[in-house]
Amino acid sequence: MQWKRITAVAATVMLAAVACGSPSSNSGNNSGSQGDLGGAQEKATDATAKGPAADVDGAKKGGTVTVLSDVTPDTFDPTNIYYTDGNQIGKLMYRALTQYRLDGDKHKPVLVPDLAEDLGTKSADGLSWTFKLKKNLKYMDGTPIKAADFAYAIKRSFAHDLYDAGPTYQLQFFKDGDKYKGPYGPNGANYSGVETPDDSTLVIHLAKKFDDLPYYAAFPMFTPIPQAKDTQKNYEQRPMTTGPYKVDSYVPGTELKLSKNPNWDPATDPVRHQYPDAWDFKFAQDTIKAQRQVLASSGPDANSLNYSNLDVSLLPEVKDPSQLVKGDSPCTITYTMDSRRIPLEVRRLIAKAYPYDSWRKVAGLTPADAIPASTILPPAVPGFEKFELPGMNGTGKGAEDDAVAQEVKSELAKLGKSNFELQWYFSIDDKISTQVSQLRQQVFEKAGFKVKPIGVPKAKIRTFTGNQDAPVNIGKTPTGWCSDWPSGTSWFPVLFKSDAIALGNSIGQLQDKALDAKIDAVADKDPNEQLKEWSKIDKDVLENYLPAIPLYYSATNSPIGKNIGHAINDPTQGLPEFTSIYLKQP
Repeated sequence: MQWKRITAVAATVMLAAVACGSPSSNSGNNSGSQGDLGGAQEKATDATAKGPAADVDGAKKGGTVTVLSDVTPDTFDPTNIYYTDGNQIGKLMYRALTQYRLDGDKHKPVLVPDLAEDLGTKSADGLSWTFKLKKNLKYMDGTPIKAADFAYAIKRSFAHDLYDAGPTYQLQFFKDGDKYKGPYGPNGANYSGVETPDDSTLVIHLAKKFDDLPYYAAFPMFTPIPQAKDTQKNYEQRPMTTGPYKVDSYVPGTELKLSKNPNWDPATDPVRHQYPDAWDFKFAQDTIKAQRQVLASSGPDANSLNYSNLDVSLLPEVKDPSQLVKGDSPCTITYTMDSRRIPLEVRRLIAKAYPYDSWRKVAGLTPADAIPASTILPPAVPGFEKFELPGMNGTGKGAEDDAVAQEVKSELAKLGKSNFELQWYFSIDDKISTQVSQLRQQVFEKAGFKVKPIGVPKAKIRTFTGNQDAPVNIGKTPTGWCSDWPSGTSWFPVLFKSDAIALGNSIGQLQDKALDAKIDAVADKDPNEQLKEWSKIDKDVLENYLPAIPLYYSATNSPIGKNIGHAINDPTQGLPEFTSIYLKQP
């Protein structure tokens, strides 16, 4: 996940994971482990799951939930969604071929059919997948959903010049994915990677085996889009929604208002509910102010939540532990370095100089939600093996220590890189982002670097950091990653191969054919054989390439208002799960 790319805490943009999650029978808010490495997710499936989703105990209908968000999703176009918050919010609006149900007290993710009847049927050669659609499916305006709409949505995802932030596995795995450029050109209607034998059958053809396709099919990219309704870049303003809510209004960077979709059929949906009458998302809020409002829960703020992790300064204000949604996350947050612009030896010195401990404090992180990391792969992903390279465990003073600062400065001089310039973006209208930038500037200058921080508006930070050709060499997105599904195949091939740069996924913009070959060799193995091999790739990437510094494995620690019911953690994204929330007093 960003897998582009999740999504964000106040000081760091975490980039997108899978779109998943749904209710369980447990209505408590304090579930999941905290402050440790948690447990690995499993590839659990239930191909026979049917709707409706089991009722949440004590749930009531009515009212409006307000989400006071300090971060700003860059898009709600289903083709372009890839940050975890976009995925989580999108689940209220969009249904896909498959989806995740969260089972039991620990909210175990289980892949289930969503708009499809089952989890797809693979051909004998593994190069085609067939999905049969449920009957009588409708958009919010009552018009029928057809297989051709899924085919069109898939075609649309190849128009990467327009939808440059969305997931890109289709470009690598789907037939002719490296050649087809989307439905808008002269030959756009002709794409051999999808076919629709009838209105209820979708066939996807592959260039190479992709056994994880049913997991990928849970992304909003696989929601149907009628060609006649496609307004391209304006589609997110009035999308054809299939989930329990529809868009009333959307002001990019400011507010999204949702109301009930009258044509959502709960009998066909095994994961979602429609308890609140409406949702009001307010973006680009001040972090401390918004979280303090939620905790105080005065008047209408009792119906609100904030999905970033609680700032450490507000811990004394938490009087009721049930006001924090806690749980595991499949994400690792990193400090990225453009390998095309920063030599490896300099990248190693940046890692040595980094002020891990002070940065953690200034960023407002707590041990409960920011567990120091030493690897790229997080503990929640099967095959994780813990290792620590010298000086790379997510802790330490870095160049705040005079001896370390002098050592880095001396090494820069030996390399002929004295006053090597580091450039990065920060949110000029966000207090925490500004403070973090000031800390980095102070420490890096002390270590002998020249620095150039560039302030940009918070509402545009993802656009600036997502530009792989931007005039900065530090902190480009994805600055972290969340597992698209429980496998290393959703990490290393998409993040560290040379073609990841063009796809907009690259952590560190690595271009190395030898590494490409190593990653391909593991990806070609049986999924069970891959497990231990991905950990070896992880160590190789950090030890011999160092495109990013691991900072922490994230966990969920988000504040909710006192009137919010059934706010549970979605471990597939590390965020509160929205579709089972209700208001205790509507």
